[in-house]
Amino acid sequence: MQIVVLDGYTLNPGDLSWRELEALGSCTVYDRTPADQVIARAANADIVLTNKTPLTADQIAALPNLKYIGVLATGFNIVDVQAARGRGIPVANVPTYGTRSVAQMTLALLLELTQHVGHHAETVRNGRWTSSPDFCYWDSPLVELDGLTLGILGFGRIGQAVGELARAFGMTTVCHTRNPDAVLPETVTRVPLERLFRESDVLSLHCPLTPETQHVVNRERLSWMKPTSFLLNTSRGPLIDEAALAEALNSGTISGAGLDVLAVEPPVGENPLLTARNCLVTPHIAWATKAARSRLMQTAVSNVAAFVRGTPQNVVNHA
Repeated sequence: MQIVVLDGYTLNPGDLSWRELEALGSCTVYDRTPADQVIARAANADIVLTNKTPLTADQIAALPNLKYIGVLATGFNIVDVQAARGRGIPVANVPTYGTRSVAQMTLALLLELTQHVGHHAETVRNGRWTSSPDFCYWDSPLVELDGLTLGILGFGRIGQAVGELARAFGMTTVCHTRNPDAVLPETVTRVPLERLFRESDVLSLHCPLTPETQHVVNRERLSWMKPTSFLLNTSRGPLIDEAALAEALNSGTISGAGLDVLAVEPPVGENPLLTARNCLVTPHIAWATKAARSRLMQTAVSNVAAFVRGTPQNVVNHA
């Protein structure tokens, strides 16, 4: 089997090993692959693995040996899964590797918004405390989480994990989920979408990106939120109308936002959220703890091994 990894660097910048994948066939790993080099690099591949390098219908059609596509992530929108299915090519993803790491990052963003730890530590490093007339100081209101309401939009594995962490801080949790049959913990209340926006002191997004959820956070719904509220997104950037959010932040419609994802990544310099008031933006790192990446690698290799045995697993484009 000829195996090609189109963009392996973010999964493994050098602290993991491709050894188990290499044991399954002749393996070539590229750190990154520009779109115009995908066909050339994968021309003889039976198996292609990709993280964020798109595989379009035209590219899939131009790869006659291709028999399997593995996505080194949970989201698989970068692959034309219908075109692959038309060729009888299974597309497999890695569904559960990052739950705890993403939940941890969600709370890290919230804690930075409410305690401003990084900012205040930097002011101390710059000498401000040594010259302070008082024994302490703070530049922004410090917000206690106990008693606040966390709203979770999407209550899958990650949303549930975030709810568990929030409960440890004394927060009350409400959620809105598209699954009417979901069994919720006794500590979580299901609410309609408008009520979620209106009642949440902190609104955290954990739903997939679909045509129905694109820009689920828009100008109208932002206007429903409390002026003291925070918005968190560690899911997918296009869930948010970014211009509307920047406007809401700059006008004080909401208090702040913590975002690990944007609609275009890397972002263009003109993205209004990069300069919006009280907006924390991190470079899509919630998934990237070594523990999570190790699990991702293990499952991706297991997916390939299962395909080689004739029993594909985690396939997302079943007929």
